Amino acid sequence: MKSNTSSRSTATGVHLSPSTTMSASAAGTSTSTMSASAAGTSTSSSPSTTMSASATGTTTMSASAAGTSSSTSSPLPQTSYAKTGITSSELAKHNTKDDLWLSISGEVYDLTKFAKLHPGGRVTLLPFAGKDATEKFYELHASEILNKYHTKLWVGTLVKEQRRSPSTSAAQEESSTAAVTSTTSTTASSSSFLESANSFPPLSSVPYAEIHAFREGWAQSPWMDESHASAYADLRNFCFGQLRPLGEADERSGAYPSLELYQQMGRSGLLAARIGTACMETVAPLVKSGRIRLPGGVEPEKFDAFHEMLAHMVVGQIGYPGFADGLGGGFCIGLPPVLHFAQPNVIDKVVPACLLGDKRICLAISEPTAGSDVAAIETTARKSECGKFYIVNGIKKWITNGMFADYFVTAVRTGKQGVRGISLLLIERVKDPAKDLGAPASSGVVETRQITTSYAKCAGTAMVHFEDVYVPVENLLGEENKGFKCIMANFNHERWYICCSVQGAMRGLLTECFKWATQRKVFGKRLIEEPVIRQKLGKMTAAVEANGASLEALTYQMRELDYFSQAVKLAGPISLLKYNSTRTMTLLADEGCQIFGGRALTKGGMGRFMEGFQTAYKFASILGGSEEIMADLAIRIATREWPKEARL
Repeated sequence: MKSNTSSRSTATGVHLSPSTTMSASAAGTSTSTMSASAAGTSTSSSPSTTMSASATGTTTMSASAAGTSSSTSSPLPQTSYAKTGITSSELAKHNTKDDLWLSISGEVYDLTKFAKLHPGGRVTLLPFAGKDATEKFYELHASEILNKYHTKLWVGTLVKEQRRSPSTSAAQEESSTAAVTSTTSTTASSSSFLESANSFPPLSSVPYAEIHAFREGWAQSPWMDESHASAYADLRNFCFGQLRPLGEADERSGAYPSLELYQQMGRSGLLAARIGTACMETVAPLVKSGRIRLPGGVEPEKFDAFHEMLAHMVVGQIGYPGFADGLGGGFCIGLPPVLHFAQPNVIDKVVPACLLGDKRICLAISEPTAGSDVAAIETTARKSECGKFYIVNGIKKWITNGMFADYFVTAVRTGKQGVRGISLLLIERVKDPAKDLGAPASSGVVETRQITTSYAKCAGTAMVHFEDVYVPVENLLGEENKGFKCIMANFNHERWYICCSVQGAMRGLLTECFKWATQRKVFGKRLIEEPVIRQKLGKMTAAVEANGASLEALTYQMRELDYFSQAVKLAGPISLLKYNSTRTMTLLADEGCQIFGGRALTKGGMGRFMEGFQTAYKFASILGGSEEIMADLAIRIATREWPKEARL
């Protein structure tokens, strides 16, 4: 396992050096490399705004390619100091309002001019002038603050001093990570497995931060091999290094993910990985031609449900729910029905374009009067007189990614009331139906309107209007009036995907809570020393661990059973898994808010991931089938399968 020897480790996981490239704690899970400009901050002296994942084989993306911008001006003056070795006695001389230096984790900063811009004013900084401010800094700031200002304010490094830190958790994390290379794991294969997973960012050794397969000293997972470890490393490198830095800015601005970013995800294999085995036949020639590289360089024929599980989990760990859903929430549930039920010519046209990120797709089932009650949908589709088209009229609501989707997998009523009159259509958004589809000039176009929800606008949640929209009959998915079965078959994968994402989000949040509890001091001692806080963390950890074990067990069944067997055998267990997953999210939102206090209610800062989690956790409990529906469905299925001879 490799350790970063070119820069200094601090107790928070930030590697401080004179360069602008710094690693930051990733939602309490691990670290990620990003330039200040890629994170949406202003930089004038950064040698590069390019973030590269080439070490793991993923593609390189500049901040501009991802739709962000980098300013070349700043209100902060560049310091003129070039010293790289500063003693404590020299630091102590700079202790006035007109000459204010302080140190953080062994690095010295000149805050003389910055003090006027500090939110707390100069009076907040003066007590620490000429002194070490590490402990107080990390009580009040996230490590990303150093990422933002390090280049402009950094003076040098303390020499002949013992580094101080607010807690040893992150320092222990790095030393534990580095120690894996010299410590014999449970088995040789387990050690090799962890090394494959631990390129960059390093695996977290914060207790319970990683799923069982990626914990030092544990036996190797019976379900995963080194291909999963390599894929996990690539996925984390790409998601934490290139996607997460865009999250906060995009959530604040509400900007939709750009087409270029989708194409970046396509080439890196992230989109294909999130569809899984269903698309690998289509992916194979794209991999062979070099247009897609699957995470970890996994060959398409060896890709399985656990690779896909890891992809969903890592995206869930990004920590910005609206942004994360904008990165393919609709894609993950919209493309599988095309793969399984579309005609070959439609598959050839649509699937490669979506996997490459050139086109975007979503699932349009819910309506203003029909959410979980799919049988009650009112959107209609009738055949045109020429028989070449369906004419669609109706409204769909709460459609994730609908604002920027090119294709809508849409539930429509083609027959009588109830489930036996429902069909599934692939509807393309085109500007000129007559020119693009050969439809009559009277044909309408798909129109979308943004719906304001609890989380960020960048998810693209839409109200979708169909008014006399002509759809070629070859875009029928499955058989006419038998679309309900297609929808139900797709629900298993959708609900499982939600569970994977939720598990990743919960692991990330749990780690944030652990770090905060070990870092925050109240009444003269750390939060973690309070029994009531340990009880909260205990409940949270037990629930997340149990949920993770259930997820892996069901993922094994997903891997071993074919698509249609899954629909029959796993509908009940997956429904219960989703119910349990979102109930666990509710527990974490409740207890986590109490641990973070006011910071859980504040956008940005040290509790930003907690705030985002507690704002958006209910999405997972409603989308894909509400908790009540999930629990009821599982028991109804169990009742149908009840053996007649079973008696007390």
